[in-house]
Amino acid sequence: MNKQNFQKMLEETIAGDEREPSPKRLLLHVCCAPCSSYCLEYLTQHYSITTFFYNPNISPESEYQKRVAELTRFVSELPVKYPVSLLEGNYDPERFYSEVKGLEKEPERGKRCEICFRMRLEEAAREAKKGGFDYFTTTLSISPLKDAELLNHIGAEMAEKYGVTYLFSDFKKKGGYLRSISLSKEYDLYRQDYCGCIFSKRESEERKAAQSEMHTNE
Repeated sequence: MNKQNFQKMLEETIAGDEREPSPKRLLLHVCCAPCSSYCLEYLTQHYSITTFFYNPNISPESEYQKRVAELTRFVSELPVKYPVSLLEGNYDPERFYSEVKGLEKEPERGKRCEICFRMRLEEAAREAKKGGFDYFTTTLSISPLKDAELLNHIGAEMAEKYGVTYLFSDFKKKGGYLRSISLSKEYDLYRQDYCGCIFSKRESEERKAAQSEMHTNE
């Protein structure tokens, strides 16, 4: 897929859907409440949404449960034009470890992350097909650290595989990421300091230790 303006593609899709008499149904894969904040504020103006929390990569389980609880709270508190519901997928960390076996030492944003994206988007596509949704997409592109082109490429691949439409998007655009930070403060959302998996947690801890050591030596 050539480099494209995914935000513009999203706006064009929304403009077409606005001409419909009733809102279309969207399955929105969500990684955490802060990342979902702007996405939901924006998309609930146009779609009836089911948030799909499928993240077997998150470790430890207490962190997983904390993120589910925070998403549940946020969905219940956010004022919306069209309804939002929450669907929780299976928490199966062993599947994640099996998928990324041999890539444990890969740096974040490398091949291991691509496999993780693919695993979660494939499950979202399956769920969207099963539930008869008009679209599926993910909040992952809200992060400046996530490759929107890669995510949309995988989404398109899964859409073709399962016969359900992927909603192309790049939620960090048009101030989306900054708005997510603002909403996180407004709703006092728990913001984790690592992506989710044990490997990203390790990298985060190593960065903190290095920064602490640097400040100590100054």
